[in-house]
Amino acid sequence: MDADVIIVGAGLAGLTAAHELTSRGRRVALVDQENAANLGGQAFWSFGGLFFVDSPEQRRMGVHDSLELAWSDWLGSARFDREQDEDGWAKRWARAYVEFAAGEKRSWLLSHGLAFLPTVGWAERGDLRADGHGNSVPRFHVTWGTGTGVVEPFVRYAKQAAASGLLTFHHRHRVDDVVVTGGTASGVRGKVLAEDDSARGVKSNRDEIADFELSAQAVILTTGGIGADHDLVRRHWPERLGTAPKTMVSGVPAYVDGRGLEIGRRAGGRLVNSDRMWHYTEGIQNWNPVWPGHGIRILPGPSSMWFDALGRRLPSPCLPGYDTLGTLKYLRTTPDIAEYDHSWFVLTQKIVEKEFALSGSEQNPDITAKDRKSVLRERVLGKGAPAPVDAFLKRGADFVVAGNLTDLVRKMNSLTAEPLLDPDLLRRQIEARDLQMANPYNKDAQVQGIRNARRFLGDRLGRVASPHRLLDPSCGPLIGVKLHILTRKTLGGIQTDLDSRVLGDDGAPVPGLYAAGEVAGFGGGGVHGYNALEGTFLGGCLFSGRAAGRAAAAATAG
Repeated sequence: MDADVIIVGAGLAGLTAAHELTSRGRRVALVDQENAANLGGQAFWSFGGLFFVDSPEQRRMGVHDSLELAWSDWLGSARFDREQDEDGWAKRWARAYVEFAAGEKRSWLLSHGLAFLPTVGWAERGDLRADGHGNSVPRFHVTWGTGTGVVEPFVRYAKQAAASGLLTFHHRHRVDDVVVTGGTASGVRGKVLAEDDSARGVKSNRDEIADFELSAQAVILTTGGIGADHDLVRRHWPERLGTAPKTMVSGVPAYVDGRGLEIGRRAGGRLVNSDRMWHYTEGIQNWNPVWPGHGIRILPGPSSMWFDALGRRLPSPCLPGYDTLGTLKYLRTTPDIAEYDHSWFVLTQKIVEKEFALSGSEQNPDITAKDRKSVLRERVLGKGAPAPVDAFLKRGADFVVAGNLTDLVRKMNSLTAEPLLDPDLLRRQIEARDLQMANPYNKDAQVQGIRNARRFLGDRLGRVASPHRLLDPSCGPLIGVKLHILTRKTLGGIQTDLDSRVLGDDGAPVPGLYAAGEVAGFGGGGVHGYNALEGTFLGGCLFSGRAAGRAAAAATAG
């Protein structure tokens, strides 16, 4: 045999599985269609957010969290409704993951050299119901080094294992099928692709130059989701989310093509919850793109006003940073705006300086470089917006700036095929909200949310601007941002048990076959259910990849 275990996909889940295997003396063949520059996959590009429960960082900031509260939030968000079928294993994975996040997850990551920012973010604040979607408390812990820092130790382990002869890299090898012999996964076959020295994330060629086949005792699929294939996204777009957008921006590189899902199905695996997906409504076109259609997500604080394509304020809970899929559903199911693929933020310079963050390791160079002085200078003591945000203000195709609302709306209308926005309509809505700023108590749900957020120390210090009137000239200029749907995550996938073994249509494991990461719906074929709480995607890759590696190591012992 060529190896004890073959891992298909060199992203975070695959690298985690590889470490578990090689640290137990197993020989691993790590196969990926991209070149060596892409080790770490999508995770490298991420902001590095991780979901912890009752962490020291939370406690230091006065956050009272618990396993009970986190599990209540997870169930309210997931809304598992197929428990006798497609959600059977997903819910078990969910419970195991929340226990992991409340238990050994942090100490395990610390043992691999990871560290975390002292502040905690409050992502997905929810749908305003105690038993509904969202995080009741801040749980989003950013890794020093962002996603690049999360990936780094596992890349290092793989290279060390390769140097010692326990791991072999097979870059530019595209797997087309799992080889099944006598009902057991026994290897992979596919095409060797032509060499390509493109930089990380850049779309590479698909020129086939040879066939290949590798054999092993077990195969682990860690091939990712469908986010870069917009046709595939539209094919699986669920009716409950209305009509799929005609145009979207891509939050993932072109190699996130979903091929591994069909490869797993042909090998005997069961695909479940294919109608569940996670796409953001705050996408912007990257002025400096790496991959085709490269989009960046704004990580908004709660103060920007959000308007639909016709200039009407979105209703609660469609507020910045609250309910991602709830907002997506509203934008795609409301009849008179469903034909448009965009919405708008209107905000002030004061808000953009304090509240705008951009997702991605490359958009946060200070944190990615683990430069504490730069973080302090840029984000705490500095004047103006952080440099990456300022670059979008100056160069981004979706940003307009003006000294008054009339000019702002004129510029906003210049970004669409026809002028859809009425400045008088926007003015009436903005003035109405501005009137709510005079008192610490009011009837506007968004303003209540702003004041609630500022009761949390982390938000008050570094994330939420002090409440002010948008039309106050001293807080300007005004800024308009055209927002696109940004593709990101597949929430369904190959169904697996708690050992990451792939399950067939009959519910029995497919011998020798495992799946982890996004291709497995981050575990069980859909650990998140219908909604995610954020900080759970990297963690899902780590947790399911670890489980796959440990189980495959045990199965190949001796």
